[in-house]
Amino acid sequence: MPSSWPALPPFEAWGATIDTVHAHTQVLGKLAVALAPPQPQFQHVALHLTARGWETALLPAPDGSGALVAALDLRNHEAVAEHTDGRAVRVPLGPDRPVGEVTRELLEGIRGLAGDVRIDPTPQEVTWTVPLDADDEHRTYDPAHVATHFAAATRVALALAEFRAPFRGRQTPVNAWWGSFDLAVNLFSGQPAAPPSDDYLMRNAMDSQEVAIGWWPGDARYPRAAFYAYAHPAPPGFENGELEPTPARWEPALGEYLLDWEDVVASDDPHACVLAFARSALRHSCSVCDWDPSLLASAEGSPPPIR
Repeated sequence: MPSSWPALPPFEAWGATIDTVHAHTQVLGKLAVALAPPQPQFQHVALHLTARGWETALLPAPDGSGALVAALDLRNHEAVAEHTDGRAVRVPLGPDRPVGEVTRELLEGIRGLAGDVRIDPTPQEVTWTVPLDADDEHRTYDPAHVATHFAAATRVALALAEFRAPFRGRQTPVNAWWGSFDLAVNLFSGQPAAPPSDDYLMRNAMDSQEVAIGWWPGDARYPRAAFYAYAHPAPPGFENGELEPTPARWEPALGEYLLDWEDVVASDDPHACVLAFARSALRHSCSVCDWDPSLLASAEGSPPPIR
């Protein structure tokens, strides 16, 4: 049976569409920043992959009328805001609809649904600097490439969800991060850690000992889709691990272990291949970072999550 994990085009072929979708997700994330109650490690601003695309959690309406959800519907190619009373705003996405135009329409629609909301339109963790509500550059939107990305992301989300499921320590759900445009899970040891810098993002996102496993579709630094794994803080020698499967490797330029998408798709069982990578990364990290052995045991099913 052929793999249901899609082959992905070269990044230079679909990178412009990826960047446009990335910019649209930043608008959703900025809404969560403005409206959601703050949580440790910025969990309140993370998006989640649903059956229709990237979506916020339930956000309180600014006018006190209830709550709303904002989504990037990758099936119907719309930016959507829905109020809990049933009202909705739908803004079409498509070729030659720049991010700035979509952003302005969506925000205006949300103000009509739920009251005044203001976001900081400055893009984050990207190479471009034009405010989201004035961005006329990002307008490439190939529906076929969007569908391929969504299909790949769905497979990733299912694999990451299975990996994290039995872990009995503090953990995140499968988060869709709009800054770095990746899907990831984070498992925590329960111990604090010194952030790598006093930068606002770092001191809030990385103040706990953790292992992160994720995937992204590629970017200018590494122009191909790949799974990644890292530990924070990583002790000397962390880069010397031997992860599964064999194509997994340490990438010095990124400071992470990587497993390329093309190697996953070429395997006999892509889902099992991803689980092997994630579990071996956690096993290596727990060993060299001196985690409580019971945490690793739980991730490997002992005790089982349901007895």
